[in-house]
Amino acid sequence: METKEKVEDKKVAEVPKKIDAKDSNVSVKEEKKVTPEKKPVVEKPKKSVALAEAHNLPISTKQSAAICNFIKKKRVGDAIRELEKVPTKKVAIPMKGEIPHRKGKIMAGRFPKNASMGFVRLLKNLAANADYNGLTEPVIVEAVANLGSRPYGRFGKVRRKRTHVRILAKDKILGGKK
Repeated sequence: METKEKVEDKKVAEVPKKIDAKDSNVSVKEEKKVTPEKKPVVEKPKKSVALAEAHNLPISTKQSAAICNFIKKKRVGDAIRELEKVPTKKVAIPMKGEIPHRKGKIMAGRFPKNASMGFVRLLKNLAANADYNGLTEPVIVEAVANLGSRPYGRFGKVRRKRTHVRILAKDKILGGKK
């Protein structure tokens, strides 16, 4: 165990003594203020993709899958314009199954109003994300619709429809490929 005197001696020894230039012949160097060096600004790497996701949308999964096939490999602006024409029955969404024939290039199709308006909202979100990420001409590369959780309706008899949607866009690649 250390005595009080030894502890006090250590404290005194630790305190640096100030030397006045006037009192002694020792020259004291003037301290220069050191400014911290600025770090170079590193630019964030631009993302090459834009993503928009929606969970548990109250739209049909079958109609959503048909719309996903319809908008793949199209520019985001073109897809929005075409889907806005669906509720007015000017453009039909091609669908498979026992669905009646439509005029034009497609064999069978329908006009899913609620699903197309939900996709328009999602595509506008995708366009904003693409603009934020620095994509000049975003093209939809991936569009997927999956079943969401299906809650029971009132009185527990009916199951409601819910769909998860994921849309991925990349910048258009030069050379004719999308």
